[in-house]
Amino acid sequence: QVDLVESGGGLVQAGGSLRLSCTASGRTFSDYAMGWFRQAPGKEREFVVGISRSGGSTSSADSVKGRFTISRDNAKNTVYLQMSSLEPEDTAVYYCAASSTFFHASTAARWYNYWGQGTQVTVSS
Repeated sequence: QVDLVESGGGLVQAGGSLRLSCTASGRTFSDYAMGWFRQAPGKEREFVVGISRSGGSTSSADSVKGRFTISRDNAKNTVYLQMSSLEPEDTAVYYCAASSTFFHASTAARWYNYWGQGTQVTVSS
C-alpha cells in the first residue's frame, strides 16, 4: 500500500505559477514511476506529466509542454509539479499517482496502482 498526499493547490491569476507536491508513504518510493493527472468539471481525467522511477526521464502532455515541469526527490519521497504561465484552461483537480508497472511513467491512468486525494487548482482570467 502506498499513500499519496498532494498539497500546494489554490487560486492563481492567469500567467501565474504554482508548485504542487505529492508525498508518498508506505513503500519504497523509487520503485514507482509517478504521474500527475487532472480532471476538470465534466471532463475525463487526463495525463499531465510523468517521471520515471529514477527521475531520469519525463514526459508531458502537449497542452502543458514548456509550462509544466515534473521532478522528484527520492530521498524525500516526494514528487513535484511546477506550473507556470497558467491558463484558465488549467483549472482542475490535480492528482498524483504511482505506478509499479513500468520503469517509465505511462500516460494511461489504468497503469497506476495508487492515487492521491487530489488538490484543486483554479486559474482566474
